[in-house]
Amino acid sequence: MVQVLLGQSYYLRFDPKLHQAMQPYPPLGTLYAASLLREHGYTVALFDAMLAESTQAWAQALDQHTPKYAVLFEDNFNYLSKMSLLRMREAAFEMIAMAKQRGCIVICGGADETDHADKYLEAGADYVLTGEGDFTLRELIDHLEGREAPPLDQIKSLAYRAADGALIKTFPRPVISNLDSLPFPAWDLVDREKYRAIWREHHGYYSMNLVTTRGCPFHCNWCAKPIWGQRYNVRSPQNVAAELKWLQANFQPDHIWFMDDIMGIQDRWIEQFADELDQQGVHIPFKSLNRVDLLLRGNTIPALARAGAQIVWVGAESGSQKILDAMEKGTTVAQIYEAARKLRAHGVKVAFFLQFGYPGENREDIERTLQMVRDLLPDDIGISVSYPLPGTPFYENVKHELGERANWVDSEDLAMLYRGTYRTEFYRQLHTVVHKEYRSRKTARELRTLIKSPAALRPSHLRRAASMIYHRLTLPAAHAQLDALAAPEQDR
Repeated sequence: MVQVLLGQSYYLRFDPKLHQAMQPYPPLGTLYAASLLREHGYTVALFDAMLAESTQAWAQALDQHTPKYAVLFEDNFNYLSKMSLLRMREAAFEMIAMAKQRGCIVICGGADETDHADKYLEAGADYVLTGEGDFTLRELIDHLEGREAPPLDQIKSLAYRAADGALIKTFPRPVISNLDSLPFPAWDLVDREKYRAIWREHHGYYSMNLVTTRGCPFHCNWCAKPIWGQRYNVRSPQNVAAELKWLQANFQPDHIWFMDDIMGIQDRWIEQFADELDQQGVHIPFKSLNRVDLLLRGNTIPALARAGAQIVWVGAESGSQKILDAMEKGTTVAQIYEAARKLRAHGVKVAFFLQFGYPGENREDIERTLQMVRDLLPDDIGISVSYPLPGTPFYENVKHELGERANWVDSEDLAMLYRGTYRTEFYRQLHTVVHKEYRSRKTARELRTLIKSPAALRPSHLRRAASMIYHRLTLPAAHAQLDALAAPEQDR
C-alpha cells in the first residue's frame, strides 16, 4: 500500500487558454516534496492533474493506491498556482472530499492554501501547510506515524482545527536556505513519455522544467509572495549543471524551462553557470525569466547566450515610466529598450510580460506601452491586467473596492476585480487589439525575411500570411470598439 499519494489541483483541461497552447509541465514543487518524503523512507505515488481529464482521475488514483495520506501539494513554481484561480480551488475542494470519503488523512499546501487555510479546513482538509511546505510535510507525517517529531502545536508553518474547532496556526518556519541539500525531483513518478509525445506533436520538441532559485527579493507591489516572502535562496551553478547533465543522460530533453521568478539574481551567477556547463559539456536550449536591470550587468547577456538561452522573458509590464514607478518595479523604460536590443545582438530572443489596468493608468500610458511593443517587436508577448492578491501593498490599496469575487476563474478571465480606470470589457478588447496588431506586425517582419530566401517558404507561411491579412483588415474595427469602451469606469 502507498503511504502517501501526492497530487495538485492545477488541471490544464480547466484552463482554456493554456490548454489550447498545450505546453504542459509536471508539478515540479510536488516532485520535490515526493522526493524528500521518499528519501525519508516513505512509499509515495504521484497524481499529476496537469494532464488529467477531470477530478475523477484523482478518485481513480485514490482507489488504485489506497493511500493513508492524500496530499495536495501545489506547485509553488507555477505562477498560475499563485494566482489562486477559482476553478482550481473548486477542483481542490472536490479532491479533498473524495479523499475524505475514502478515509484518508488529507493534507494541503500551496499559495492559496497559505492565504486561505480556513477555507481548505472547512472543505475537509485535516491539515494545511502554510509557506514552503517541504519540511513541514515531512515533520507532520513523522508525527502522525509516531516517529520522532515535535508535538503537533510545535510543528512550524501548520494550520489545523483544535478539538473545540478553533483555528490553530503555528509559528512560521524559516525557508530552506541550502537548496543544494535537496534531492533532485522525483522524475521517475512522471509519465514522461506522455509529456514527450504531447510536446513533439504540438511543438516538434520536448521541454522539461527546472529551477535554480526559490523566492524573489524585489519589491514590485503587486506581486504576491505567500510562500517565500521577500527571501530568496539560490542553488550553486555546479548543482544546477549536475541536474541538467542528469536530465540529459536520463530523459534527453530538447529544451529546458527555468521556472524561477528571476534566474541569475546573484551577480556573476550566470557567468559561473555558463562556465560550469562548458566544463560538463552540457548544452540544452532554454527559456528563462529575468529582470532588465539585472540583464544589463557586465557580461550577463553574453553568458546567457553561451549557456544556451534561446528566449528570455522579462517583466516589461508597461511602456510608461509613471506606471513602472507606481508599481515600485525598480526598472526603467530605457532599460527595457536596451536589454531587448542587447539580447538580440547576442542571438537571444526576447519576450515581454505586459500588464494593463494598474491604478492611475490612462490611455496615454497604454499608448506608450503599445508604442514600446511596436518599436521593439518582441518575439512573444503575454498580456494580463493588474490582479490584486492578498499580502501585497496593491491589494491593501484596492481591497475596499473588491466585491464578493476576488479571483479569476481561469487565466483568460482578465476581469477587473477592483474599480480601475476602465471596465473589464475594455481590457478584454485591449487584449484583442494588442494581439491583432502585434501578430500582424510580427508575421509581416518574418515574411519579409523569408521573401529574400524563397526556398525556405512553406505552406504554413501562406496560412500565416492569410492570418496577417485578416488581422490587418479587422484591426480598425477592433480599435473602434476599444474607443467605444473607453469611457472611464467612474463615468458609467
